[in-house]
Amino acid sequence: MQRRVFHAGLLVGGALALAGPLRAQRPPQEGQDFRRLAKPAPVDAPTGKIEVVEFFWYSCPHCNAFEPLLEAWSRRMPRDMVLRRVPVAFRPDFEPQQRLFFVLETLGRLDLHMKVFQAIHQDRQPLGSEEAILAWAQTQGLPRAKVQAAYQSFGVTTRIRRAQLLQDAYEVEGVPALGVAGRFYTDGEMAGDMTRAVQVADSLAARVRQGR
Repeated sequence: MQRRVFHAGLLVGGALALAGPLRAQRPPQEGQDFRRLAKPAPVDAPTGKIEVVEFFWYSCPHCNAFEPLLEAWSRRMPRDMVLRRVPVAFRPDFEPQQRLFFVLETLGRLDLHMKVFQAIHQDRQPLGSEEAILAWAQTQGLPRAKVQAAYQSFGVTTRIRRAQLLQDAYEVEGVPALGVAGRFYTDGEMAGDMTRAVQVADSLAARVRQGR
């Protein structure tokens, strides 16, 4: 499947400027603001928790713009909701940045997650290869040998495979995008923009609580 990187609220002017407020005034509609998966996707959250998956790509400018909103949303989520970030790979050249995320996760250094966005979008460091990533990691105080071992590890490779399976299970069409409870999918194009996509995801979580 050919995927695209998008943020609908930034693609066109007048039409979406008009559509956005209208969408915000009505409840989310299945098939328009979100879709229900034909087959449930796997979830990592324990029983009783509602997993929200954010699909992203570090080099996507719209994922970078969405990150502060996502972080603020994660802090105010009800206790029964769990955020999980999953880097996508629509093409083979996405994989180095996928590995970077899982290296940070493996090393317990996801505090550097936002700094990756900053390095790419503010400092103009592409971070599109193993060598570039290793060099950047050193500037953050991470031992090169330790990062390289994690980058090339079986554990990180396994996480990449699982991320690809989840991306396919949700039929992700572009980033940023959100999956809810292994059952629902929404994104900026469907919802109108990512601010409303968050509202749609909150509404979908309410459906899950109600057993719908």
